[in-house]
Amino acid sequence: MRHTISVLVQNKPGVLAVLAATFQHHGINIRSISCAETEREDVSRMIICVEARAEDVRAITAEIVALEFVLRMEDLSAQEMIDRELVMIKVRITPGTVSQILQIFEVFRAGVIDMGNETISAELSAPSGKVAGLIRTLAPHGIVSLSRTGLIALSRGDAR
Repeated sequence: MRHTISVLVQNKPGVLAVLAATFQHHGINIRSISCAETEREDVSRMIICVEARAEDVRAITAEIVALEFVLRMEDLSAQEMIDRELVMIKVRITPGTVSQILQIFEVFRAGVIDMGNETISAELSAPSGKVAGLIRTLAPHGIVSLSRTGLIALSRGDAR
């Protein structure tokens, strides 16, 4: 099962490495991880996405919450959440495919961010499923380069 874990941590060197090593120690592969400062410079939010059994996630989250630099941790999968992922994608174009590719971008609400003679680049911020759909749709045209942020998420409503 997919789990999205949100961890508020002190913003200091080595925190990301320790958390990644903890997942490695438990044999859990991290599918994506994103980390950046919050509204406070000294606090960062990590969003860690894993595919693992619920009991394995319970075990690792118990260990994580006990780490001295962890301020707060929650498995967002157990509640309603809002999630997004950013993708920037560069696709091969020809005079005959430009309008079709622009139409695909429009359907997915992706914005054009660069254009060359042989390629066009766009960005999309959306739930992971929509990002995956854009990638699948553009693959036959020839994806030249692609960069994804990994999932970011917040709990819905007034919960922090």
